[in-house]
Amino acid sequence: MNVILLGATGMVGQSVLRECLLDPQVKSILTIGRNATGQHHPKLRELVHANFLDLSAIAGELSGYDACFFCLGVSSAGMNEEKYKAITYDMTLSVAETLVKLNPNMTFTYVSGAGTDSSEKGRSMWARVKGKTENDLLKLPFKAAYMFRPGGILPLHGVRSKTKLYQAVYTVMKPFYPMLEKWFPNSITTSEKIGRAMIQVALNGYSKPILETSDLNHF
Repeated sequence: MNVILLGATGMVGQSVLRECLLDPQVKSILTIGRNATGQHHPKLRELVHANFLDLSAIAGELSGYDACFFCLGVSSAGMNEEKYKAITYDMTLSVAETLVKLNPNMTFTYVSGAGTDSSEKGRSMWARVKGKTENDLLKLPFKAAYMFRPGGILPLHGVRSKTKLYQAVYTVMKPFYPMLEKWFPNSITTSEKIGRAMIQVALNGYSKPILETSDLNHF
């Protein structure tokens, strides 16, 4: 399987990249991002590209892929709906619409979040925007599309959050990870499980298009 990965420098993206590099079923990984990951591996190729609303400059390098793992995202904190939608919805759909034209047999996996509002009508701004993003991705003619809705994510294997406050909390909580996983199996998962789940869903499919934390923990 040949994979395109967006958001490889974020916490989830780091985990997905790690699992892809380790998994023999993944033949190659192309990362696309504003910054390179700094990693080197025979399976890994990186494209640095700033404008996700226009991929025309790199479109010639985006064919021949079996799966896209879209792990790019931002917090809605301090953002109005227009700005958050421009990043969360507009960029995601721009990338997806380009890729589905070039790779109609591709499986597209999008990292959303627990509490996403599929009705697009709830009070929570971020949940409405995520819901519209999911709904419109599922309408595109990919071979298959899956929406991942993790709740709490425990970073493993040296994966770090780029947000200093979040990373400080993870560092303090690390001794309690095993207990948290055991006590909250329907609301907490690990970065490793998300990466593994993405690969397995892309390879083998899943019984439903939206995967909650409990689904991710089955892999």
